[in-house]
Amino acid sequence: MQGITIIESSMTYSKESGYVGKVQFRAEGHQQAYEITLQSKKGNDWGYGLFFLKQSGSEEQLLAFEERLEEDDELFEFFIATAKEKLEK
Repeated sequence: MQGITIIESSMTYSKESGYVGKVQFRAEGHQQAYEITLQSKKGNDWGYGLFFLKQSGSEEQLLAFEERLEEDDELFEFFIATAKEKLEK
């Protein structure tokens, strides 16, 4: 995905929690790195949280990226696919 650099990703699955994934990344033009956490009971309807990875940064940049996630399905699917690649079997 253009403008996104993946630092690390992971995903686990359990009957209790369903799929739980994390992707740590940098976004071009943003000062701080982020982590997106993903959760889905069955793997088709995903919820997420977006956080600063190590230290707080610009709240405006965080909110702008979150808005981008809400509008850009391809970007959101990219993060899901990136985490799924690391699904522990």
